[in-house]
Amino acid sequence: MPETLNGAFPIVPYREPWAAVAWLKRAFGAQANVLSPSDPSEPFGHAEILVGSGVVMISDTGKREASAFCLPGPVVVYVVVEDPDALHTHAVAAGAQIVMDLTDQDYGSREFAARDLEGNVWSFGTYSPARTKPVS
Repeated sequence: MPETLNGAFPIVPYREPWAAVAWLKRAFGAQANVLSPSDPSEPFGHAEILVGSGVVMISDTGKREASAFCLPGPVVVYVVVEDPDALHTHAVAAGAQIVMDLTDQDYGSREFAARDLEGNVWSFGTYSPARTKPVS
């Protein structure tokens, strides 16, 4: 399991979570770390996907226990990756809608962003937030 800087794990809600997991694998090379159940013909339970250097949980907006707080997006998720150029090429080949092309930012990061099947934006870059003392 990859290390995290702060223990915060985004939850991205989907109306069609099985389709979302399959698309995230195809477009961004995500890997299912937890997939319950593992059979897409069964009702979706819970997923944790590894993407870049992070973990993102996937929720089903149709589940009663999640519907009060996991509303469909759009949300924006930032993921630290070592090679955004290679991932960009992969995402384009998989048909991802690029909403920000590869860009060298003034803070030193190389980044791009793509929209998923349900309108969420996935931003990928080399910038990694540092663990610093909180600002008071």
